[in-house]
Amino acid sequence: MKKSFFILGVTALAAGMTLFSCSKSYLDKPPYGALPLDLIATPEGTRGFLIGAYAALDGQQANVAAIGGGGPWEAAPSNWIYGSVAGGDAHKGSNPIDQPPINQIMTGVFDPANGFFNTKWKAIFDGITRCNTTLKSLSQTVGLESAEATSIKAEARFLRAHYYFELKKMFKRVPWIDETTTDFQQPADDSWSHIEDDLKFAADSLTDLAFNGDAGRANKWAAKAYLGKVYMYEHNYAAAKTQFDAVITQGVTATGLHYSLDNVNFEDNFNPAKKNNSETVFDIQMTANNGTNQITHANQGDMLNFPYNSPFGCCGFYQPSQDLVNSYLVNATTGLPLNDNNATEVISDMGKSSSTAFTLDTKTVDPRLDWTVGRRGVPYLDWGPHPGANWIRQQDYAGPYAPKKNVYYKATQSLYYDAHSWAPGSAINVHIIRFADVLLLAAEAEIEAGSLAKATTYINMVRERANRPAGFVSINDNIAFAKATTNSDAEFNTASTTIKMGAGDWVVRKDKGETWVVLTADANGHPTSWNAYKLPAYKAGDYGTFADQASARAAVRLERKLELAMEGQRYFDLVRWGVAPAVMNAYYQYEGKITTDLTGANFVARDTAYPIPQRQIDLGLKGGQPTLTQNSGY
Repeated sequence: MKKSFFILGVTALAAGMTLFSCSKSYLDKPPYGALPLDLIATPEGTRGFLIGAYAALDGQQANVAAIGGGGPWEAAPSNWIYGSVAGGDAHKGSNPIDQPPINQIMTGVFDPANGFFNTKWKAIFDGITRCNTTLKSLSQTVGLESAEATSIKAEARFLRAHYYFELKKMFKRVPWIDETTTDFQQPADDSWSHIEDDLKFAADSLTDLAFNGDAGRANKWAAKAYLGKVYMYEHNYAAAKTQFDAVITQGVTATGLHYSLDNVNFEDNFNPAKKNNSETVFDIQMTANNGTNQITHANQGDMLNFPYNSPFGCCGFYQPSQDLVNSYLVNATTGLPLNDNNATEVISDMGKSSSTAFTLDTKTVDPRLDWTVGRRGVPYLDWGPHPGANWIRQQDYAGPYAPKKNVYYKATQSLYYDAHSWAPGSAINVHIIRFADVLLLAAEAEIEAGSLAKATTYINMVRERANRPAGFVSINDNIAFAKATTNSDAEFNTASTTIKMGAGDWVVRKDKGETWVVLTADANGHPTSWNAYKLPAYKAGDYGTFADQASARAAVRLERKLELAMEGQRYFDLVRWGVAPAVMNAYYQYEGKITTDLTGANFVARDTAYPIPQRQIDLGLKGGQPTLTQNSGY
């Protein structure tokens, strides 16, 4: 998406947004002083409304304070709380008293009165409102060329389907409000049909290329991929397979690149310098230093999720779990996952200070581990080896690991890091659907309603990309900001006695294939002790023929855990597979022996959808009676 297309969202929509702003309930009546729609239903005004509908994708456009308070993270489009922390990818992180409502969600306590649910609900309905305003304005606008009018309508319906999909997977039953609705107090609807209809219209109406070639706008293939994903949530595997067959063989990105993993390393998906590549199906476009002097468009929802007491400044949240780390262990010969339910563990630096020597576990692991999780001794992108406890806020509470996919590179921070707030912003896109996700969903559809051989091909396409040597973490990643790079003992000895260094500085020893980090130094800056780190072996092998449907199903479900970890998908996958209670209670039992934050966690037998926010039930009265009824078990 062109920068201007995204940034103009707030100002372009300012007048029209008041038509359906959120305050008294999830939708409200126009406030006094709002401009009538017929005065601003012009070609330029309608284009502005569409820009506003896109701008709301980041969950921040309503300005969280204006929709009832709460932190930006409560409505983060990455769903790091509701999809990853709730699903066992990660701990909340930080310490017990910081953002305590997340503690409840992390431990399986889904309270309808938890304000986080209400913030998320209202932020998504803000997006729906903007889509409906766009469609209503379009219906009264003259002067648009037919092709543009068709694209605006289809894009608005695509976006509305996205917002409703977010609500549906969160809360299960939601009221349907469209551009024709006049009575906004509607009962909850458990149907997928409206979402399907919007995506079908978008798929039929949009062209291969997005309008004007904007990378961040929806095209035909994004709509078809999204429709396939919706069918997967409905367990309509045959219909999903039809969509995915077309997307995989014919699909192109918004800018015309054929969908492919061939030219995209795994880590490229989280490098803003390489975004909108051939793996991009639909992304939320993020920008840094865009002239607004705020980080609203710069991943504000993830602003807490950087190592604590580090160069990033804040805040120690979103710490990957030991369970997730263990999942990346592979058989050293075959490169296939051990999948032994934590019987084998990756050794961590839990309980060790950064000034105490630590030997990095050299077990063979899937290379995606070290692009997903920050762990001691492994290059943290180009920031040097992760130092361990010094970057962890409270290790005994949430473990020894740090998030990585949301972190920008040191070498390009002037371009992609935004410092216009008390915590970092970045220009890393949020992936709604990327091609690896499509391939794994297609593999699931094949397992349930097609060919195991075809499913194997799709899974192996994802694993082969992970196994690409060019994408492996290496000591070369430590070179850019090392104090020295040496090729012999003599060169190392010279560097260590002539270059002033302090604890945490490092030297890359190419002769040994190691990075040496200073543990202690004397008053003159001469190192007195070192920690040498050699990286583990990396391998991701291909699957052969699956013996049966059950083994194929287990493989693809694990592959989604590995590939999409820390991307806000895990909990929703567990729910649609019908395994959330069993998997989460096993996770609590294992992980709770390592950290203190999961004490007493229990996933009780109840509806696995989140509760409808109690605030919305209380406000959504009609004739003195609530129009929304709570999900079962709450």
